[in-house]
Amino acid sequence: MMDQSKTPTLDRVQTPADMKTMSDSDLRHLADDLRSETIAAVSETGGHLGAGLGVVELTVALHAVFDAPKDKIIWDVSHQCYPHKILTGRRDRIRTLRMEGGLSGFTKRSESPYDPFGAAHSSTSISAALGFAVARDLGAGGGDAIAVIGDGAMSAGMAYEAMNNAGHLGKRLIVILNDNEMSIAPPTGAMSAYLSRLYAGEPFQEFKAAAKGAVSLLPPPFREGAKRAKDMLKHMTVGGTLFEELGFSYVGPIDGHDMDQLLSVLRTVKARADGPILIHAITKKGKGFGPAEGARDKGHATARFDVVTGKQKKTPSNAPSYTSVFAEALIKHAADDPKIVAVTAAMPDGTGLDKFMARYASRCFDVGIAEQHAVTFSAGMAAGGLKPFCALYSTFLQRGYDQVVHDVAIQRLPVRFAIDRAGLVGADGATHAGSFDVAFLANLPGFVVMAAADEAELVRMVATAAAHDEGPIAFRFPRGEGVGVEIPEDAQPLEIGKGRMIREGSRVAILSFGTRLAEVTRACETLEAKGIRPTVADARFAKPLDRDMILRLAADHEALICIEEGAVGGFGSHVAQLLAEEGVFDHGLKFRSMVLPDTFIDQASPKAMYDTAGLNAEDIVSKVLEVLGVAQLGTKTA
Repeated sequence: MMDQSKTPTLDRVQTPADMKTMSDSDLRHLADDLRSETIAAVSETGGHLGAGLGVVELTVALHAVFDAPKDKIIWDVSHQCYPHKILTGRRDRIRTLRMEGGLSGFTKRSESPYDPFGAAHSSTSISAALGFAVARDLGAGGGDAIAVIGDGAMSAGMAYEAMNNAGHLGKRLIVILNDNEMSIAPPTGAMSAYLSRLYAGEPFQEFKAAAKGAVSLLPPPFREGAKRAKDMLKHMTVGGTLFEELGFSYVGPIDGHDMDQLLSVLRTVKARADGPILIHAITKKGKGFGPAEGARDKGHATARFDVVTGKQKKTPSNAPSYTSVFAEALIKHAADDPKIVAVTAAMPDGTGLDKFMARYASRCFDVGIAEQHAVTFSAGMAAGGLKPFCALYSTFLQRGYDQVVHDVAIQRLPVRFAIDRAGLVGADGATHAGSFDVAFLANLPGFVVMAAADEAELVRMVATAAAHDEGPIAFRFPRGEGVGVEIPEDAQPLEIGKGRMIREGSRVAILSFGTRLAEVTRACETLEAKGIRPTVADARFAKPLDRDMILRLAADHEALICIEEGAVGGFGSHVAQLLAEEGVFDHGLKFRSMVLPDTFIDQASPKAMYDTAGLNAEDIVSKVLEVLGVAQLGTKTA
């Protein structure tokens, strides 16, 4: 029989049930093993490293004390869930993280019963956990509901809406505030300052240091008096506890890397909690890996890296990223126009606005993870006479859609939306795909919606947005590098609603919206070898459409094919509406619209995802041949 004392602790864990017989000392060793395994795995796959390293001890303690999957552990955002996945039967697949056919980089209900709720956006965990608690109390089964939410996620209003409702209902619910003073960028705002004051005030710290050793030595009656004194001092120091005002019992702050503290607190809460309770745990993002701890973003997202040095293994490129092209263009316009301001929601690095902030600190605003506020804040600045650029990822703009409609579009306010990560984004999968923004913006009256075909067009669209004061305007661009075209030094604004002809051909016209233009060009090379020379146009605008150009393409060709990096209901649908209203289909035009399929596409490389979507050059060739009724043979066709 194997001596388990000589077996690496992590090797003894196939599921969380295997942790129930471990001693507290074993659990401390397990946390060390888990941290090493997480670092080793992410060094091979890339991904979100720092957040997971910050919750290693908390992950171990939660699974040791609670009984998942009966108890529901819900990770907010869930980019910190890699250690959780290792402990819940997925260690053998952890090196497939974020790869095609592999593990998701976030929790995913279809992946494991230990992932009770999927997430990749922030601030949803408390609402979901309260839902599980109500389901439990209404007889649907299940045990405790535990939400683990980071302090960055507490800047979003949804977290407070959930806490307010939970406090009102009074149901047993456990919320763990993972307070690492980081979201992705260093957090901003009053909430972060409040949390800092809660545990950084010297008098409170001195009291805790003295009380930690002394209180346990007092007789029981004096211990109670010491507790009351501590509570009084806490309230004097920080001015009351916000969470208690919302109806939660408050425990903390505790050291989120001290296994003894974590186990003690969680065991007590599990045994005694009879209503909503918040545990405030102080952690360190990137804990235990020097390169992550020393990084500005604490190792938030990383490519594959060397475990010893932490040096990332990135593929060099000669082309700039679309994000950097946008940022540099905006900085140039801001130099000439003091009314230009920029807004981001906790993503200054991701949106390129860190560069803008370094140059124009007083004109750049990081509002935290609060997209709804970002949109209406921008609307207010526009109403006040400024020229706000609201820079958000497409997937995050979805969260502020009501504000886009109610506060921007209806009032025709000239907010400029710079929509990054348009289209399919690769390893982050369906939750981060920019699939819907064209459809949900182009149906709004008075909105101008553009998509850049390349980095030169992006610079022109920044100029167009800067000059546009007649209502809201949006331009979208993808993640990653441009195609390497020359970027104009003095880009002029585009004429609103006017596309451009790329090449003249016959029989079939391809009308591209966005960066699929590069794939259209590749497809045309293949088609020319078959004797087919398509006409190609770049629409530039989904709204307003270039009616004259589209109707001319329809009149001069037997077939018209639209292509875009968005869902049905977007650019192609608007073109089809125009053609139908003009009676074009009555004259026999063959029309096709190539869009993202009506499904959520799981993570893979962007190339593989677009293969799945049927939007690469080979798919365009097939579509042209199909619509023209040409067999896909090697013979040339007139």
